[in-house]
Amino acid sequence: MKKLALASIALFAFGAHAQLNKNIDSVADYAVNTYQNAQIHTLTNLVAFPTVNKSDITAPQNPDFIGFKALLKMKAAELGFDYQDLGYTVLIGMGEQSEKVTVVTHGDVQPANASKWKQSPFIIDTSEPGKLVGRGTEDDKGAIATALYAMKAIKDKGITLNNRIELMIYLAEESDWGPLTQFMKTYEQPKYAVTIDASYPVVVAEKGWSLIAPTFNATSPQTGLYVKDVTGGAFRSQIPEDASLVLHNADAALINTLKAKAKTLNKVEFNFSEKSNGLAISVKGMSAHSSEPESGINAIAYLAELFKGVELENNSDGELIGFVNQLIGLDIHGKQFGEIAYKHDFMGPMTVAPTVIERDGNALTLAVNARRPMGKDEAVLQKQIDDALANWQATNNVTLANIETIIGTPMLLDGAPHAQKLLDIFKHFTGDEKADFVSIGGGTNAKLFDNAVSFGPSMPGKRYTGHSEHEFMTLEQLELNLRMYTAMMIELGNM
Repeated sequence: MKKLALASIALFAFGAHAQLNKNIDSVADYAVNTYQNAQIHTLTNLVAFPTVNKSDITAPQNPDFIGFKALLKMKAAELGFDYQDLGYTVLIGMGEQSEKVTVVTHGDVQPANASKWKQSPFIIDTSEPGKLVGRGTEDDKGAIATALYAMKAIKDKGITLNNRIELMIYLAEESDWGPLTQFMKTYEQPKYAVTIDASYPVVVAEKGWSLIAPTFNATSPQTGLYVKDVTGGAFRSQIPEDASLVLHNADAALINTLKAKAKTLNKVEFNFSEKSNGLAISVKGMSAHSSEPESGINAIAYLAELFKGVELENNSDGELIGFVNQLIGLDIHGKQFGEIAYKHDFMGPMTVAPTVIERDGNALTLAVNARRPMGKDEAVLQKQIDDALANWQATNNVTLANIETIIGTPMLLDGAPHAQKLLDIFKHFTGDEKADFVSIGGGTNAKLFDNAVSFGPSMPGKRYTGHSEHEFMTLEQLELNLRMYTAMMIELGNM
């Protein structure tokens, strides 16, 4: 959910630079001076609920989500806002005007591997100066806390708005858009919608979340050179930080060759350890949001790269390693994957990354997360994927047990009426007069609205930490967000 390409303003039909409300600086100052500590406290409380969706219980029945919503209800009452619990969706509103501005967020988070954090990922860690480290700080609980206190500052100052401000908090953005898609069939479209689940300056284009997931389910005699116990990754929207396997029947010469090659792949850290049943090999990369594969170091890709040119027996594990090497490699743009690679002038290139290996007995499923820009028809892309997979199977004498594909729909808005106003706000508070509209690789719930754009909370040029195992929000950024979200609500509230 971060920027990938800067736009040329000439591409879009947005309005000219407009004068901002004369009150925004004084109200923004008031918001920060009065509520900076309060939003930190609220963020701490929100993070304490491990709102990770589970397959065996729905969010509305999950005790962690129930507690999370109880906290939101209490905060709404405390701050003087109306509150609606609609199951998967919570609405917190200010004002009874007939038209509204919907500010879109989500309260669920991705899983976190506790062993990779200094303390529990669901307790705010302040040991790093100027940072609040914890799961959800950047994606999306920090933005929720900020929006609440931006609304409160406006309410305190008695500012009259033409439009109602409605904060929408969805509880399954990271895993299941179905309930929200159904909800949007009856939700009255707002006058303006803004998601605060992406990046600045203003996001007007999003790639489509896509998936290629082959399943390998083969056996081999296991008399020659083979690998087993291949593992890697944590979930489908995270660049994997860890991957490992066990190599069997390798002679000393091959082991020495692999160790020497590992030293040349110095972006990652390899570890070799002798086991009673073989040689265990692990690799440590760096996790990142899979919409920004360039921000991470893909452990699965590097583990496979170590075995490029090594002939392995065709069991499930060996087939998977060969698949990654031949169709993906260390490239992140799908250039080895048949003809699927392409690029859009504004949205940038397609990205392709192996993200997680899922095991069910002997069967291994490799999730390959792709982010698709505008510029290629869905049917064409699907055929290119199918052809690449068919050719790979034929070339390697492999039959995949299953293939799951999802082709996501990209979004490009060229005339959102409030986009220019948001860009003006960003320029005003940052002093960056060169700021322009951007495209992101991530997908937000903006796609479900008629004219939604995204506005923060991540700054351009800085690594996005959501979905990583070191997610944080800086105190400085939290303060800047509070200023800009206060201004956003005033400006859009009166448009």
